Amino acid sequence: MVHQFHIPVMGLAYTIDSPVKVARFGISSVISIIEDRLIEMMRKHYYTERNEPYEPISTKEEDYRARRITDYLNLVNRMVQEQVEKLRSAAFETGSEIVKYFEMLPEESTLKQLYLQFTSTNNADSRSTIEAKLRSLIQPGSIDVNIMTKTDKNNYGADGNLLEDGSDAVAALRGYANSNLTGSSIVFSAGMNPRLYSYLEKCRDFDADENGVLRKKVIVKVSDYRSALIQGKFLAKKGIWVSEFRIESGLNCGGHAFATDGMLMGPILEEFRAGKNELTSALFQLYSDALGKRGAPVPAEPPAMLISAQGGIGTFAEHTMLREYYQLSTTGWGTPFLLVPEATTVDDSTLEKLSKAKAEDVELSNNSPMGVRFHYLKGLDGETERLQRIRDGKPGSPCTEKHLSFNTEFTEHPICTASIQYQRLKLNQLQKAQLPEAEYNAQTKLLFSKECLCTGLSNAAAHVYNTTLVKNQRSITICPGPNIAFFSKVVSLQEMTDHIYGRTNVIEAPNRPHMFINELRLYITYLAEQRRNCNDVKTSRQLDGFHSNLLQGIAYYRDMHNKGIIRDENFAPMLNEAESQLEEIKCTIPAAIL
Repeated sequence: MVHQFHIPVMGLAYTIDSPVKVARFGISSVISIIEDRLIEMMRKHYYTERNEPYEPISTKEEDYRARRITDYLNLVNRMVQEQVEKLRSAAFETGSEIVKYFEMLPEESTLKQLYLQFTSTNNADSRSTIEAKLRSLIQPGSIDVNIMTKTDKNNYGADGNLLEDGSDAVAALRGYANSNLTGSSIVFSAGMNPRLYSYLEKCRDFDADENGVLRKKVIVKVSDYRSALIQGKFLAKKGIWVSEFRIESGLNCGGHAFATDGMLMGPILEEFRAGKNELTSALFQLYSDALGKRGAPVPAEPPAMLISAQGGIGTFAEHTMLREYYQLSTTGWGTPFLLVPEATTVDDSTLEKLSKAKAEDVELSNNSPMGVRFHYLKGLDGETERLQRIRDGKPGSPCTEKHLSFNTEFTEHPICTASIQYQRLKLNQLQKAQLPEAEYNAQTKLLFSKECLCTGLSNAAAHVYNTTLVKNQRSITICPGPNIAFFSKVVSLQEMTDHIYGRTNVIEAPNRPHMFINELRLYITYLAEQRRNCNDVKTSRQLDGFHSNLLQGIAYYRDMHNKGIIRDENFAPMLNEAESQLEEIKCTIPAAIL
């Protein structure tokens, strides 16, 4: 692994071609492969840019979705390989990409040390020998892909029959499996999908070779240890090894937010730190049994299992603490890279709004049609267009992509809750229900908050590359994490990398709280909201458990600070403040429901 960080998937468009931008520098990044229309648009863009024949893959063709994905990934892989070969032959001179490659490496990297030896050596023969070795050791970052497991809508053929293995996520997985990527990983996020995971059994590229090397690997994004154990066991029983568990903060993240029951990131990472060997052994036993049953070679030792984390990381000190104490393989830096045009695909207007965003501009919203909380930057075209439709008495969005069509409240086939069709039907139901005014207003507000994410999260690429994803739909939605409030300027790839490794500081905001404090505050705000909406004994008791977990997390952090593992002079006072806020929330529970 060349670098100590990775760029996670962001939205649909924002990392759609990040490997083309950063992989040649050894930086790994993740492409979302769920929106095949976006992928087809990107195929056309890059084939045209390269003056190569572009052959459209029509929606009328068999298995078009998987074929689009396979071809795009093969194209990206080819571009990256060409870039790397060009970089390997570049001159070692100021401003060249080969110099940039080595200058961006972390200081403790053996490759960086070899490069520094090269730059300080005057002997011509020694320089020539080291130079040849440096060129041979250049490796690209991984071209990884992401499937949000919940986006697995069923699809039907022209005859109206359900397509076997044709659901959105399964077809996307097949598209990845059929690609010529090697040493790459597929990241599964948003929980377990038995149908999707079971399809992996048909994909031989996820098997280890005779040397125990995996051609393609599986990464599972989780919010806690229990989820890792459950999903890891399910896959191991099918002969699929999880090469990495990627822990993401429940609330201090971008995009969809899956709040835990008050378990904070630090204690969760501690459980992985303490239980990694036990987790590896438990999964390896099931994995070995599954391989044996199907007559496949059983490795003598477990394949590597890495632990990484992402969500709200913002400083070199946090990156170092996570790597050293929790023994993480990499840290994920998502939101900050939205301000790095060399790494992500963000249009100029949105880039400007991101750079000016304050804490109050990012909302933990109900805007996602999936019914999952969603971090959302206010003030973009997507919001403006949605509100204008409401004012015009025509709420809802045209539903062209249908990836988030899951609701069957009014229809036999699922539809999207952000669609014009659903919102008309639901509004009609609410109007006939004769609800009290306050309840009616609350329900219509929730209904009208739903926004089209399929196009909203894709359109930035259409703007950047001067094309159109869906005719007459140009509005943009973006979903940074709360961490965006601390990053306030557009920077270069090298500047952001230098920031991650402590060689510079791009954060201008003074006294940024530690990532653990930021997450704790988000959970306290979330708990307060849940308390306000609580109206039954069962929920109140669940929130008591949530409250208790937060207090245990505070005690854990206090101990970490006392041991010097967290070095931040403002950390202890902020913990005390958070504890006081929790006590105030505890005292406001309505006596009627205790």
